[in-house]
Amino acid sequence: QLRHLPPTDYSGRLRTSDSLLMSTRKAFGSLDRKRNEVVSQSAFAFLFSELIQYSQTRVNTADELIAKLEDAGVGIGQRTLEIACWRDRTSKRETRMRGILQFITQTLWKSLFGAAADNLQRSVDLEDEYLIVEKDPLVNAFISSAPVNCAAFVAGIIRGVLEASRFPAQVTAHDNEEGATVYLIKFDPEVLQREKRQS
Repeated sequence: QLRHLPPTDYSGRLRTSDSLLMSTRKAFGSLDRKRNEVVSQSAFAFLFSELIQYSQTRVNTADELIAKLEDAGVGIGQRTLEIACWRDRTSKRETRMRGILQFITQTLWKSLFGAAADNLQRSVDLEDEYLIVEKDPLVNAFISSAPVNCAAFVAGIIRGVLEASRFPAQVTAHDNEEGATVYLIKFDPEVLQREKRQS
């Protein structure tokens, strides 16, 4: 079994502090990069298709594939929130359901996909449910044949942001009659109770 050791200089002494300093500078440098830098769609399409194929080989049912894509998205959502807060240090922490969802559909959606989400709606019947509507999800643009809606990955991103912001919720992706993707967000009871105390 290989062991990964810290880099050494020519005299054989460990340079742990130097390597740590360099990695820290690289990390913060990437966080401070220009906002208009984007990843090419071809690179994203390749990586995402590889993720789908990798996930398909490790599941037996469509439900398991959806869960795997959602879990992959959760980590992305948590890191996206960290980067957004680092770049915009003047932003305040959202404490209301509508506020955090507007932050997701505006600020984070533009950061991830280059434009705001198409629509944000509150459920007519249930006060703990919201809908984010996206007409043409980028994650589905390059997937010609898949047994599930690959926007489950984006549902995981949304859930990751909400959990990191202390708004635990269940998020699922669905197709509506117009062919758009709808992300159904159902907040946990504790979030609704906190919302009522603040109103």
